[in-house]
Amino acid sequence: MSKIRKSVIAGTWYPGTREKLNSTLKEYFSNVELPSIKQKIVGLICPHAGYPFSGQTATYGYSLLKNKKFDQVLIMSPLHRMALGSYLTTAADYYETPLGIVPVDQKLLQTLSRKIDLQFLADDNEHSLEIQLPFLQYILKEFNLLPLMISLINLFDTKEIVNSLYELIGDKNCLIIASSDFHHINNYEQVKERDKKVVAALKTFDIQKIKKILSDPECSICGKVPIVLLLELAKKLGATDIKILHQTNSGDVTGDISPGQYTVGYVSAAVLK
Repeated sequence: MSKIRKSVIAGTWYPGTREKLNSTLKEYFSNVELPSIKQKIVGLICPHAGYPFSGQTATYGYSLLKNKKFDQVLIMSPLHRMALGSYLTTAADYYETPLGIVPVDQKLLQTLSRKIDLQFLADDNEHSLEIQLPFLQYILKEFNLLPLMISLINLFDTKEIVNSLYELIGDKNCLIIASSDFHHINNYEQVKERDKKVVAALKTFDIQKIKKILSDPECSICGKVPIVLLLELAKKLGATDIKILHQTNSGDVTGDISPGQYTVGYVSAAVLK
Protein backbone atom coordinates (compact mmCIF):
# COMPACT_ATOMS: atom_id res chain seq x y z
CA MET A 1 0.00 0.00 0.00
CA SER A 2 1.35 3.43 -0.99
CA LYS A 3 2.34 5.84 1.76
CA ILE A 4 1.38 9.51 1.37
CA ARG A 5 3.06 12.35 3.19
CA LYS A 6 0.13 14.65 3.89
CA SER A 7 0.56 18.42 3.77
CA VAL A 8 1.44 20.00 7.11
CA ILE A 9 1.14 23.64 6.00
CA ALA A 10 -1.80 23.83 3.57
CA GLY A 11 -4.28 26.37 4.87
CA THR A 12 -1.63 28.23 6.87
CA TRP A 13 1.58 28.84 4.90
CA TYR A 14 -0.28 28.63 1.59
CA PRO A 15 -3.97 28.30 0.59
CA GLY A 16 -5.62 25.08 1.71
CA THR A 17 -7.98 24.42 -1.21
CA ARG A 18 -7.25 23.56 -4.83
CA GLU A 19 -9.33 26.48 -6.11
CA LYS A 20 -7.74 29.11 -3.87
CA LEU A 21 -4.21 27.76 -4.37
CA ASN A 22 -4.59 27.73 -8.16
CA SER A 23 -5.99 31.25 -8.08
CA THR A 24 -3.12 32.51 -5.92
CA LEU A 25 -0.47 30.91 -8.12
CA LYS A 26 -2.14 32.19 -11.29
CA GLU A 27 -1.97 35.72 -9.91
CA TYR A 28 1.69 35.37 -8.92
CA PHE A 29 2.70 34.06 -12.35
CA SER A 30 0.73 36.79 -14.12
CA ASN A 31 2.78 39.43 -12.26
CA VAL A 32 6.16 38.18 -13.52
CA GLU A 33 8.00 39.66 -16.47
CA LEU A 34 11.31 37.90 -17.00
CA PRO A 35 14.23 38.79 -19.25
CA SER A 36 14.92 36.42 -22.10
CA ILE A 37 17.25 33.69 -20.84
CA LYS A 38 18.63 31.39 -23.54
CA GLN A 39 20.92 29.33 -21.28
CA LYS A 40 19.82 26.00 -19.87
CA ILE A 41 18.34 26.08 -16.37
CA VAL A 42 20.27 23.79 -14.04
CA GLY A 43 18.84 24.93 -10.74
CA LEU A 44 17.00 27.53 -8.71
CA ILE A 45 17.40 29.22 -5.35
CA CYS A 46 13.91 29.81 -3.95
CA PRO A 47 12.62 31.26 -0.66
CA HIS A 48 10.35 29.26 1.64
CA ALA A 49 8.37 31.67 3.80
CA GLY A 50 4.59 31.72 3.73
CA TYR A 51 3.20 32.63 0.33
CA PRO A 52 1.95 36.11 1.39
CA PHE A 53 5.56 36.94 2.25
CA SER A 54 7.77 35.24 -0.33
CA GLY A 55 5.43 33.59 -2.82
CA GLN A 56 5.74 36.31 -5.43
CA THR A 57 9.53 36.29 -5.22
CA ALA A 58 9.66 32.50 -5.57
CA THR A 59 7.50 32.71 -8.69
CA TYR A 60 10.23 34.56 -10.57
CA GLY A 61 12.34 31.40 -10.57
CA TYR A 62 9.49 29.03 -11.28
CA SER A 63 8.34 31.15 -14.22
CA LEU A 64 11.49 30.07 -16.06
CA LEU A 65 10.16 26.50 -16.08
CA LYS A 66 7.21 27.20 -18.37
CA ASN A 67 7.05 24.59 -21.14
CA LYS A 68 10.04 22.76 -19.65
CA LYS A 69 10.26 19.06 -18.81
CA PHE A 70 12.50 17.33 -16.27
CA ASP A 71 13.07 13.67 -15.42
CA GLN A 72 13.40 14.51 -11.74
CA VAL A 73 13.32 17.53 -9.46
CA LEU A 74 15.82 17.42 -6.60
CA ILE A 75 14.80 19.74 -3.77
CA MET A 76 17.37 20.35 -1.05
CA SER A 77 16.04 22.14 2.00
CA PRO A 78 17.29 22.85 5.49
CA LEU A 79 15.74 20.96 8.38
CA HIS A 80 14.24 23.28 10.96
CA ARG A 81 14.46 20.85 13.87
CA MET A 82 16.94 18.52 15.53
CA ALA A 83 17.87 15.46 13.52
CA LEU A 84 19.93 12.32 13.90
CA GLY A 85 22.07 12.50 10.80
CA SER A 86 23.12 15.01 8.17
CA TYR A 87 20.78 13.88 5.38
CA LEU A 88 17.12 12.98 5.67
CA THR A 89 14.27 12.21 3.33
CA THR A 90 10.73 10.90 3.41
CA ALA A 91 9.82 7.23 3.54
CA ALA A 92 6.56 8.08 1.75
CA ASP A 93 5.79 7.27 -1.87
CA TYR A 94 4.01 10.57 -2.46
CA TYR A 95 3.80 14.11 -1.15
CA GLU A 96 0.28 15.56 -1.13
CA THR A 97 -0.81 19.18 -1.56
CA PRO A 98 -4.23 20.61 -2.46
CA LEU A 99 -3.15 20.32 -6.11
CA GLY A 100 -2.75 16.54 -5.86
CA ILE A 101 0.02 14.06 -5.20
CA VAL A 102 3.67 14.18 -6.24
CA PRO A 103 5.48 10.86 -6.75
CA VAL A 104 8.68 10.41 -4.77
CA ASP A 105 11.43 8.57 -6.64
CA GLN A 106 12.11 6.05 -3.89
CA LYS A 107 14.22 3.90 -6.22
CA LEU A 108 16.76 6.70 -6.67
CA LEU A 109 16.61 7.57 -2.98
CA GLN A 110 17.43 3.96 -2.10
CA THR A 111 20.38 4.15 -4.48
CA LEU A 112 21.52 7.36 -2.79
CA SER A 113 21.21 5.73 0.64
CA ARG A 114 23.91 3.24 -0.40
CA LYS A 115 26.30 6.14 -1.03
CA ILE A 116 25.58 8.39 1.97
CA ASP A 117 24.02 8.02 5.42
CA LEU A 118 20.46 8.90 4.42
CA GLN A 119 17.75 8.65 7.07
CA PHE A 120 14.16 7.89 5.95
CA LEU A 121 11.46 9.62 7.99
CA ALA A 122 8.02 8.07 8.46
CA ASP A 123 6.66 11.52 9.31
CA ASP A 124 8.02 15.04 9.17
CA ASN A 125 6.74 18.58 9.54
CA GLU A 126 9.35 20.34 7.43
CA HIS A 127 7.79 23.30 5.63
CA SER A 128 10.78 24.46 3.57
CA LEU A 129 10.64 21.50 1.21
CA GLU A 130 6.88 21.10 0.91
CA ILE A 131 6.28 24.78 0.21
CA GLN A 132 8.06 24.49 -3.15
CA LEU A 133 5.76 21.75 -4.44
CA PRO A 134 2.64 23.72 -5.49
CA PHE A 135 4.78 25.98 -7.72
CA LEU A 136 6.19 22.90 -9.43
CA GLN A 137 2.78 21.24 -9.72
CA TYR A 138 1.35 24.39 -11.28
CA ILE A 139 4.11 24.99 -13.84
CA LEU A 140 5.44 21.48 -14.61
CA LYS A 141 2.26 19.46 -14.05
CA GLU A 142 4.07 16.12 -13.71
CA PHE A 143 7.48 15.32 -12.24
CA ASN A 144 9.25 12.83 -9.97
CA LEU A 145 10.56 14.22 -6.71
CA LEU A 146 13.88 13.66 -4.96
CA PRO A 147 13.39 15.31 -1.54
CA LEU A 148 16.50 15.87 0.55
CA MET A 149 16.47 17.62 3.93
CA ILE A 150 19.88 18.80 5.07
CA SER A 151 21.00 19.14 8.67
CA LEU A 152 24.71 19.24 7.76
CA ILE A 153 26.16 22.52 9.02
CA ASN A 154 29.75 22.38 7.72
CA LEU A 155 29.94 24.20 4.38
CA PHE A 156 33.40 22.76 3.78
CA ASP A 157 32.41 19.10 4.22
CA THR A 158 30.39 18.68 1.04
CA LYS A 159 32.55 16.52 -1.23
CA GLU A 160 30.86 13.20 -0.40
CA ILE A 161 27.29 14.40 -0.88
CA VAL A 162 28.09 16.39 -4.04
CA ASN A 163 29.88 13.45 -5.65
CA SER A 164 27.09 11.08 -4.62
CA LEU A 165 24.40 13.33 -6.06
CA TYR A 166 26.38 13.80 -9.25
CA GLU A 167 26.62 10.03 -9.70
CA LEU A 168 22.88 9.83 -9.09
CA ILE A 169 21.63 12.54 -11.47
CA GLY A 170 24.58 13.39 -13.71
CA ASP A 171 23.10 11.56 -16.69
CA LYS A 172 19.53 12.73 -16.09
CA ASN A 173 17.58 15.86 -16.99
CA CYS A 174 17.21 16.90 -13.36
CA LEU A 175 16.25 20.30 -11.98
CA ILE A 176 17.96 21.17 -8.69
CA ILE A 177 16.32 23.50 -6.17
CA ALA A 178 17.91 24.97 -3.07
CA SER A 179 15.19 26.10 -0.66
CA SER A 180 16.40 29.00 1.45
CA ASP A 181 15.33 32.27 2.96
CA PHE A 182 18.11 34.82 3.41
CA HIS A 183 19.08 36.75 6.53
CA HIS A 184 16.79 36.67 9.58
CA ILE A 185 17.53 39.65 11.82
CA ASN A 186 15.63 42.10 14.04
CA ASN A 187 16.84 44.93 11.83
CA TYR A 188 15.47 45.80 8.39
CA GLU A 189 18.51 47.79 7.26
CA GLN A 190 20.93 45.07 8.35
CA VAL A 191 18.96 42.44 6.41
CA LYS A 192 19.21 44.60 3.29
CA GLU A 193 22.93 45.20 3.78
CA ARG A 194 23.86 41.59 4.53
CA ASP A 195 21.71 40.16 1.74
CA LYS A 196 23.27 42.64 -0.66
CA LYS A 197 26.74 41.25 0.11
CA VAL A 198 25.60 37.64 -0.36
CA VAL A 199 23.91 38.45 -3.67
CA ALA A 200 27.08 40.17 -4.87
CA ALA A 201 29.07 37.04 -3.99
CA LEU A 202 26.55 34.76 -5.72
CA LYS A 203 26.85 36.76 -8.93
CA THR A 204 30.56 35.93 -9.12
CA PHE A 205 29.83 32.17 -9.09
CA ASP A 206 33.08 31.89 -7.12
CA ILE A 207 32.13 29.04 -4.80
CA GLN A 208 35.00 29.54 -2.37
CA LYS A 209 34.12 33.21 -2.05
CA ILE A 210 30.47 32.30 -1.53
CA LYS A 211 31.37 29.72 1.12
CA LYS A 212 33.48 32.28 2.96
CA ILE A 213 30.66 34.81 3.21
CA LEU A 214 28.06 32.17 4.12
CA SER A 215 30.31 30.74 6.85
CA ASP A 216 30.50 34.07 8.67
CA PRO A 217 29.19 33.49 12.23
CA GLU A 218 26.75 36.36 11.72
CA CYS A 219 25.23 34.81 8.60
CA SER A 220 21.68 33.72 9.42
CA ILE A 221 20.74 32.31 6.01
CA CYS A 222 18.96 29.08 6.90
CA GLY A 223 19.60 27.22 3.63
CA LYS A 224 23.26 28.09 3.26
CA VAL A 225 24.28 24.44 2.92
CA PRO A 226 21.61 23.62 0.28
CA ILE A 227 22.77 26.72 -1.64
CA VAL A 228 26.39 25.56 -1.58
CA LEU A 229 25.41 22.02 -2.58
CA LEU A 230 23.36 23.37 -5.49
CA LEU A 231 26.24 25.49 -6.74
CA GLU A 232 28.86 22.75 -6.40
CA LEU A 233 26.63 20.16 -8.04
CA ALA A 234 25.58 22.57 -10.79
CA LYS A 235 29.21 23.40 -11.53
CA LYS A 236 30.00 19.70 -11.99
CA LEU A 237 27.02 19.59 -14.37
CA GLY A 238 28.47 22.43 -16.44
CA ALA A 239 26.81 25.51 -14.94
CA THR A 240 28.73 28.76 -15.40
CA ASP A 241 26.41 31.57 -14.36
CA ILE A 242 23.91 32.76 -11.75
CA LYS A 243 21.09 35.15 -12.60
CA ILE A 244 19.42 37.03 -9.74
CA LEU A 245 15.75 37.25 -10.71
CA HIS A 246 14.13 39.02 -7.77
CA GLN A 247 15.04 40.20 -4.29
CA THR A 248 12.97 41.57 -1.43
CA ASN A 249 12.33 40.98 2.27
CA SER A 250 9.43 40.73 4.69
CA GLY A 251 9.64 44.41 5.58
CA ASP A 252 9.26 45.43 1.95
CA VAL A 253 6.24 43.13 1.62
CA THR A 254 4.43 44.17 4.80
CA GLY A 255 5.61 47.77 4.91
CA ASP A 256 6.84 47.37 8.49
CA ILE A 257 10.45 48.51 8.51
CA SER A 258 10.40 49.95 12.03
CA PRO A 259 13.51 49.60 14.21
CA GLY A 260 13.76 46.21 15.90
CA GLN A 261 11.22 44.58 13.56
CA TYR A 262 12.11 40.96 12.75
CA THR A 263 12.88 40.88 9.03
CA VAL A 264 13.61 38.01 6.64
CA GLY A 265 15.26 38.33 3.23
CA TYR A 266 14.02 36.58 0.08
CA VAL A 267 15.94 35.95 -3.14
CA SER A 268 15.00 34.11 -6.32
CA ALA A 269 17.90 33.09 -8.56
CA ALA A 270 18.63 30.75 -11.46
CA VAL A 271 21.80 28.73 -12.00
CA LEU A 272 22.50 28.43 -15.73
CA LYS A 273 24.76 26.78 -18.28
